[in-house]
Amino acid sequence: MGEPDVEEQLRVLTAGAVDVITEADLRRKLGRGVPLRVKLGIDPTASDIHLGFAVVLRKLRQFQELGHVAVLIIGDFTAQVGDPSGKSATRPRLSKAEVEAHAATYVEQVRRILSPDGLEIRRNSEWLGAMGIEDVLRLAARTTVARMLERNDFAQRYRDGSPISVMEFLYPLLQGWDSVMVRADVELGGTDQLFNNLVGRTLQEQEGQEGQVVLTTPLLEGLDGTQKMSKSLNNFVGIAEAPAEQYGKLMSLPDVLMPRYFLLTTGWHPDRVEEVTNALEGGSLAPVDAKRLLARTVVDLSHGEGAGAEAEAAFDRVFRRHDAPEEIPEHVLDPAAWADGRIRLAALLHECGLVPSNREGARMIRQGAVRRDGEPVTDPDLVVAVADLDGATLQVGKRRWVRLRLPGNP
Repeated sequence: MGEPDVEEQLRVLTAGAVDVITEADLRRKLGRGVPLRVKLGIDPTASDIHLGFAVVLRKLRQFQELGHVAVLIIGDFTAQVGDPSGKSATRPRLSKAEVEAHAATYVEQVRRILSPDGLEIRRNSEWLGAMGIEDVLRLAARTTVARMLERNDFAQRYRDGSPISVMEFLYPLLQGWDSVMVRADVELGGTDQLFNNLVGRTLQEQEGQEGQVVLTTPLLEGLDGTQKMSKSLNNFVGIAEAPAEQYGKLMSLPDVLMPRYFLLTTGWHPDRVEEVTNALEGGSLAPVDAKRLLARTVVDLSHGEGAGAEAEAAFDRVFRRHDAPEEIPEHVLDPAAWADGRIRLAALLHECGLVPSNREGARMIRQGAVRRDGEPVTDPDLVVAVADLDGATLQVGKRRWVRLRLPGNP
């Protein structure tokens, strides 16, 4: 890859990082002028990847762009064990079928971020699945219970008298053994992975390998501006979500989080991040324009160049001029949901999947968040004739739409 500018690489690769253990080691490895093997392990424990998780993937992409090799470990074996990081109780084990289903979607979504050039994808069942009891015991002997209890979450659970299974103690060793098997020069992870990644460094040194550099990225706050991004908290932006949905969600981002999102979600060079955040803080870039730039960038990264501009145009059409989207999902009414040809609108919102319950439907109506054919609905007890609903549109909030169809009607 030619003689590298080590200091420039360091500046790009450590931008936004929390831990670099150690920067001197990373500088020395970069100075050799040969591609580094940069490992990231992901356990496929869910079906979707959101922007919070994508932070570390963006960092891996930066390594790729500088000529290094991304070694992505799909933890199909360790996912069945369950990473105890940050958990206050033992995690339920996933079945092999569940893990396989999640792994398929993970790989598809990861390819939206990582370049196919310089990408090596491995499954840790290749080596962990082949281990016998003697191998496991030999690995378990590499560390002590006292060392494991240095982990904050294990220590807290021990103090609280909460159960810690021996299997959970094995997890950092299994993850660390991945680093030995792929001969990682660098391992990336969120800050919650620091202990596990340092175990990998230790195991490599015990095996006579050069210990990997450990680089961690921060946990990203969600759209609420306070809690960590999480699907369960509904404060997330999924990287596979539709462009309009991504764009609309990012336009709701609190202004205070924009510099952090530019740094962690765009993959931009530090100079460009600094230029935009300085303009924002100095007042030459309005917050709404900065938010639009961020939203276009993220959508382009997820869906290809030009998708952000199209999503912006759709956003303006709906939210500036209050027009309906060009494409509205249709819902065929279920005859079992109404009686005597009439249905309560709050219940209809639930049947259409616009709200999670009849009660929530009534609450959204009271808040003025519901429109029928563009007109506000204010009566939570409103009952409507089913015959009048064919072709009607329902809207909840800014982004949830549905067009109604009667059974048998095209």
